[in-house]
Amino acid sequence: MGMVIGIDVGGSTTKIIGVDKEGIKHPMIVKAEDPITSLFGAFGKYIYDNGISLNDIDKVMLTGVGSAYVNQPLYGLSTDHTDEFLANGLGAHYDSQLQDLIVVSMGTGTSFVKVEGGKNISHIGGIGIGGGTIQGLSRLLLKTQNIHQVVKMAEKGVIENIDLQIKDICNTPLPGLPLDATASTFGKASSNASMEDVAAGIIHMVLQSIGQSVILAALNSHIKDFVLIGNLTKMPQCKEIFPVMEEMYQCHFWIPEYAEYRTALGAALAYTHK
Repeated sequence: MGMVIGIDVGGSTTKIIGVDKEGIKHPMIVKAEDPITSLFGAFGKYIYDNGISLNDIDKVMLTGVGSAYVNQPLYGLSTDHTDEFLANGLGAHYDSQLQDLIVVSMGTGTSFVKVEGGKNISHIGGIGIGGGTIQGLSRLLLKTQNIHQVVKMAEKGVIENIDLQIKDICNTPLPGLPLDATASTFGKASSNASMEDVAAGIIHMVLQSIGQSVILAALNSHIKDFVLIGNLTKMPQCKEIFPVMEEMYQCHFWIPEYAEYRTALGAALAYTHK
């Protein structure tokens, strides 16, 4: 088998990854003003930078919201489309050693995809909270939508100055809730809160809401393993927030290698797995 290229085409960002008999090859991300420019730019840069011949590529598989604009060969190579939720499931399950899991795809919003028995994949819902929420609130409250700037600000912030915690309203832990558990996001924020504290509150609210939502989505199942994929997995706050929820709710959150490329990987796997 030659190389299969998986491409996740967003509105202005394209993620591309190759898969062959040796495994994952050369993940790459390219940004442009529109999905077509992003797609062709990403593919051209990918094969050029990695010295890949078009003859070495068996198939190009597309997924993502921007892939709907593409219905023709890519540099002479035929393309096929695959469902984004299927790609999420295949990509998150790859090399995970898990049979049953819920994929938490953290993009502009967040989708939940259940994988059972390692092969039965179904979209079970989602929430309209994600990276778009962070950008929108940052524009309103911090006057910036630069996600990297917001993350750096948040690292200097103190969440106790923004969120109302159990210890602020009760002097003893409640059943299943430690004293530092959140009672109300932004419930303690004052009008003169620092920009750093506000940034910490925004990111904490989004990541915590995502984690608690998938835990609730799994209540009527036996699944306790949640695989996080998407750009938000790169936020350093993930390493602080999700372990706390693991301990509180007796579950496991996993961030796999190449987490932000797992949808593109799943597109490629949709072809190799037939």
